[in-house]
Amino acid sequence: MSEPVVVFEAHGSYVFQLRFTGDSQTLVSCGMDGLVKLWSVPGWEQVGTFEGHEKSVNAFDLSLDEKTLATGSTDNTVRLWSFPEGALLRTMMDRKKPVSAVQISSDGRWVAAASYSGRAVVWTMEGEEVVAIKANDKNLSSVALSPDGSLMATAGLGKEIWIWSLPEGEPVEALRGHDVAVGSLRFINEGKTLVSLGYEQAIKQWDTALWRETKSIRPKSPLARAVVFSPDERQAAVSLEGRVDVYKTAEWELTAQLPISTPAVNGVAFSPDGKWLAVGAADKKIRIFELGAIDKN
Repeated sequence: MSEPVVVFEAHGSYVFQLRFTGDSQTLVSCGMDGLVKLWSVPGWEQVGTFEGHEKSVNAFDLSLDEKTLATGSTDNTVRLWSFPEGALLRTMMDRKKPVSAVQISSDGRWVAAASYSGRAVVWTMEGEEVVAIKANDKNLSSVALSPDGSLMATAGLGKEIWIWSLPEGEPVEALRGHDVAVGSLRFINEGKTLVSLGYEQAIKQWDTALWRETKSIRPKSPLARAVVFSPDERQAAVSLEGRVDVYKTAEWELTAQLPISTPAVNGVAFSPDGKWLAVGAADKKIRIFELGAIDKN
């Protein structure tokens, strides 16, 4: 059974999301303490802090050229920052509701956000609104942009995943198959597949040409929180209650179960160089696992 090689306290409260930079030299984290932090790899020392949000930073995304970081917060704002310097570039707000998810488009033109008001908004990187959509009568928890920027997927409380055309904001499809709500969305396979994680613990794959379900698996644990993919999409990690499950995505073969000594496991990230798996949790800590050691177990 693999143990973390490093464990360190990273934030003043919950750690929500993690991501490595493309060169695998920096780990980015955000937390309930309202901060974004940068950590050196493999020293795991803090090398930067983004300060400005008044409440929890729930989500972030890094542009493809890694020059801009977008953050979404319970203070109801989306903020854009220069990366890695941390200078605030601009602040956007749609409604006075917490922002639960953000994503920057692959071409770096737009940033999309989902909020607890059931709205999804797309802005230009200059802060001009492209489209605002009432996507749900209930809270949204996830937003995903297709690689070509022509589609946006939204989900949250409620059984449907809605697909919208961009920039028009017109409904394209409603995907039904989850039982209660959806907490995680991701386009993979060059946009040919959409992956969703439902609160009933089902991970589903959807064909984006036909909008039909092609695969469904159920992790053998309650309270799955998120599913993330390695940069090459050959592996996926599912954060669960007190555990992270690692899969080979070709056949969704379970390759490792990593126990985490705290219930709420939130953020997970693979390093692009294939060396590290980082896990953030409710106990304020980040745990670092060696992927090579995991693969041998």
